[in-house]
Amino acid sequence: MPERSLVERPRPGAFRCRVGPFQASLRWVEWGPADGMPVVCVHGLTRNGRDFDALALRLAARGRRVICPDVFGRGFSDWLPDGKLYAVPTYALAFQQFVAQLPKPYDWVGTSMGGLIGMGVGAMPGVAPRRMVLNDIGPFLPGRALQRIAAYLSLRHDFATTEEVETHLRLVHAGFGDLPDAAWRHMAETSARRTPEGRLTLHYDPAIAEPMMSTAITDIDLWPVWETLRQPILVLRGAESDLLDETTAAAMAARPGTRLVTITGCGHAPGLIDPAQTAALADFLGPEHPATATGA
Repeated sequence: MPERSLVERPRPGAFRCRVGPFQASLRWVEWGPADGMPVVCVHGLTRNGRDFDALALRLAARGRRVICPDVFGRGFSDWLPDGKLYAVPTYALAFQQFVAQLPKPYDWVGTSMGGLIGMGVGAMPGVAPRRMVLNDIGPFLPGRALQRIAAYLSLRHDFATTEEVETHLRLVHAGFGDLPDAAWRHMAETSARRTPEGRLTLHYDPAIAEPMMSTAITDIDLWPVWETLRQPILVLRGAESDLLDETTAAAMAARPGTRLVTITGCGHAPGLIDPAQTAALADFLGPEHPATATGA
């Protein structure tokens, strides 16, 4: 189908849902026609929904409604009163409520943590997405990679300028690949908040580290969840990734309906900004109308 004109400014949205014993607001930006077939794009551990701007513009041009939430404790979504709730099972149950009220069918794109949430939702009857993209994440998480993530998650950040934020992001997210300067600048501008003292810090609740810091970090095996998934899945792997290793990716690719694409020049995780990467996702997710986009 011909691509529609780009929607240059996203629209905000919010959804109130149960998170453990509490109520909290999930906030997002969305792109494209409001009546388009939805695509939910969910970010990584310390990131936010604006990571998907480039992909969202491409999918919106194809007539898709692209919804990019900030997971609780990040961006503009509510912080949770109990740090122990910052965990994938909690998020999956909250997103179950969110996607239940979306028009069906819908698709899911998840980077890292967002992919783990997607696997959880994908295993839930009645709310599973039609198709899923898992960006550099799988059902086996090596403890050594989780220890690396915990090391930078434990740091407390204080910056004087957006340039300092950008320098930090270029270092800790080098695995995103060789991004244009404008992409790093955009990331810095959308990843920081102003403190009462007038400084800048990263736009997430420091308590998101609590679950990872309160227990021993070991390998995590989610193969039983993976084996329940039935939808077509595109797996992207950064060629230098330590979180999605080659062995795990190959085992995922052996599942019927799963396609594996390895992205050179990236580690954890491909930034989904390069036109070749966004084109691969757009082609896999197909056009607006699901009748023309069935199969693997």
